Amino acid sequence: MIERPPVITDQNLAIVMLDKSKRPNEKLSALIDKINDDYEYWDTVKYKNRPEGCASAQELWLRVKASRISCTVFAWDKYNVNFGLTNKMQRLCHEFDMNFGGSWETTSVIPSESRERYLVSSLMEEAIFSSQMEGAATTRKVAKDMLRRQITPKDKSQQMIANNYQTIRFIVENKHVPLTPELVLHIHQLMTDNTLANPKDAGRLRENDEVVVEDGITHEVVHQPPSYKELPAFLKELCRYFNETNARVFVHPIIRGIIIHFMVAYMHPFVDGNGRTARVLFYWYMLKQGYWLTEYLSISRVIAATKKSYEKAYQYVEADYNDLGYFIAYNLKVLDQSFKQLQNYIKKKQEEKVLANTFLQLGDINERQAQIIRMFMENPKEVVTVKDLQNKFMVTPTTAKSDIVGLLKRGLLDEIAFNKVKRGYVKGQKYDDIVKDLEFR
Repeated sequence: MIERPPVITDQNLAIVMLDKSKRPNEKLSALIDKINDDYEYWDTVKYKNRPEGCASAQELWLRVKASRISCTVFAWDKYNVNFGLTNKMQRLCHEFDMNFGGSWETTSVIPSESRERYLVSSLMEEAIFSSQMEGAATTRKVAKDMLRRQITPKDKSQQMIANNYQTIRFIVENKHVPLTPELVLHIHQLMTDNTLANPKDAGRLRENDEVVVEDGITHEVVHQPPSYKELPAFLKELCRYFNETNARVFVHPIIRGIIIHFMVAYMHPFVDGNGRTARVLFYWYMLKQGYWLTEYLSISRVIAATKKSYEKAYQYVEADYNDLGYFIAYNLKVLDQSFKQLQNYIKKKQEEKVLANTFLQLGDINERQAQIIRMFMENPKEVVTVKDLQNKFMVTPTTAKSDIVGLLKRGLLDEIAFNKVKRGYVKGQKYDDIVKDLEFR
């Protein structure tokens, strides 16, 4: 269990906030701003080197809380969920507005001819990592192969990933449809089909208060959700909040999406699958608000890599009187990292394309065939099938087979038999002789 912060009285807060003689000096103000940039919790604030004018860790914490309270936004009144709107939150939201919306689309940073391929890959990544966070044990390679080849899931882990992928595809296709309680239940059913101990729990609100959130190692209860009796009303309010277009108090759409993410997890409306459902509703809300680049981000990949911080962000909120700032700051950081990963991924793919284009010097080679030749240069023991290439390049079986036949005739590939029907293709015996004189730049 995390350490709870010091108790702060209303009287002390009032003194710090209203008494001009108590205003922090320049160095203390700079420290408070730095703490708020990352929305740090008491467990790190108490170890800060304090400047002159701040006598104790408790006083520093009091001043940090006063600064947050001075810019409080109430996110969900009924459960007193609130947060302090910081400069960094607003700055990141502005940067995301510039990058996640029209500017990238108009400058075509994602090459138009590669968009569909990038999209399918990112949707798979999101499904895989979101499921792995909830216990799916299948490796990324096996999972991607299953999704690409449309293989029937062999176990619960693969079923979780397949469900997640199908749910995300459903959302992409229905991103402009208003959210309803029935749709929330349908999303949960798609997400958890054939993975729950009681199959009837898929797409159904929990019917008791036996569900709690435990620490995975100590099994201590870290969160007791509100009563199940409040769930029908919550679901209606969630949909109203999700669909609202002219709110009385403006909250930036990205922060609003994070609030939706948190509230679903906080209420824990289902027996299982709450985390996956919360993340996919955030994903949906982002697309609904026009952040088209979200489709290309693998947000759950970053969350999975920082899972402990993800879990702590939830705990900090509850330990600090439902201050949602910790969860918002964490998720904005995740979006920032996801965006940078996408930039690096695109750069890598563009470099691969430049390398593959070298093989066009052979003559009578199309770009797909150049990519296939490149694959065998990077991995001489590669084995591919028509189905592999069909999924990789998103072409028909006929086109994939035609590409292979052309490379077989040149001696760049050789055919091997898996059985009486299925064939695979490996590096050809003439491969090295044919490519040795190419000029690589």
